[in-house]
Amino acid sequence: MNVLNLVKIAIKALLRNKSRAFLTMLGIIIGIASVIAMVSLGQSSTLSVREQLSGMGSNMIMVMPARQMRGGVNMGNSSAKSLDMKDLRALEQNTRYVAHVSPSVSTGAQLVYGSNNHPGQIQGVSPSYLDIRMYKLESGIMFTEEDVKTYNKVCVVGKTVVDNLFTNGENPIGQVVRFGSIPMKIIGVLESKGQNQMGQDQDDIVLAPYTTVQKRFMAITHFNMLFASATSEEESELAATEITYILRANHKIAEGEEDDFDIRTQEELLSTMSSVTQMLTMLLAAIASISLIVGGIGIMNIMYVTVTERTKEIGLRMAIGAQNRDIMLQFLSESVILSLIGGVIGIILGLILSYALSHILSWPYVVSQTAIMVSFLVCAATGIFFGWYPAKKAANMDPIAALRYE
Repeated sequence: MNVLNLVKIAIKALLRNKSRAFLTMLGIIIGIASVIAMVSLGQSSTLSVREQLSGMGSNMIMVMPARQMRGGVNMGNSSAKSLDMKDLRALEQNTRYVAHVSPSVSTGAQLVYGSNNHPGQIQGVSPSYLDIRMYKLESGIMFTEEDVKTYNKVCVVGKTVVDNLFTNGENPIGQVVRFGSIPMKIIGVLESKGQNQMGQDQDDIVLAPYTTVQKRFMAITHFNMLFASATSEEESELAATEITYILRANHKIAEGEEDDFDIRTQEELLSTMSSVTQMLTMLLAAIASISLIVGGIGIMNIMYVTVTERTKEIGLRMAIGAQNRDIMLQFLSESVILSLIGGVIGIILGLILSYALSHILSWPYVVSQTAIMVSFLVCAATGIFFGWYPAKKAANMDPIAALRYE
């Protein structure tokens, strides 16, 4: 019996009971759709994280004070004072792979304009911070190095701050707002960046010269953090190594001693986030794969029923010359076709589902070709694996007993 005849006979047999065939395929459809949707969403979330981190500056490097231990107690890094002006100058003058460096100091207070107020945080940075974090000005200007030297009370604000303080549509440029009890003049407004991957509003921001925040708000001389950008994304690790070498020399850290600072690159953050999303994707895909097993068991059950219902047909075919191999291939082909049709429907449904979820979550839509190919092969394997035993049972029937079956 050739393959074409096998396929024709199998399709005709399945069409005799369309409802039962569809219900049998349902487990396969749900399983394949779930696996494709989960894998696609996992890849979409990873791509979304990469885009978010690129929006923060794909070659950004963050330098933070290391956690402090006092009397065996972990004091965290909030009170550490290991980063100061000496470090900033060393990085500005002695690096090859670092394009920009900006210190960061921040404190929180209430922003007040007229009768409006907004709880905010003022961040003291240098003018190069915009290049590092890839912020752009929508209107106005950025403060200058001269403003930094003179502790000038000027600031640049994000759209969220503008929306909360200037509710009547006033032009914020040139307006004076109080940050706590200290007046600050707005000289620029940043373009909107929206929320990042962690749900943080990137537009709820107030930037001022770091010297202004150090002297007028916090009365400190050290920095909370240092932000830097490598000359290119490919050289981020080289820049991080260079920063480590310079800071260790600056802080007189002997060989073998631990650093009193931590360095994080965007690639490290991306790697961490990707590992988490991949693990969750694999877990969800594994759970969804259970539906495939259930669908395969459903196919086996239905094929058992089909063999029983068609016992006389099997006997008649054997009586007119059909070999055991022909009977086995006939029922095995029905099982495989049932599984493959369910797989195709499941793939289409999975693509539609992943597109809809990506749209709802505002993630990029990713089609996993590997998941589609693997799903198709799994469908064929499921049909063969779960259809083989019922087909073998049909092939081993005694023709005389089959013809007498009632």
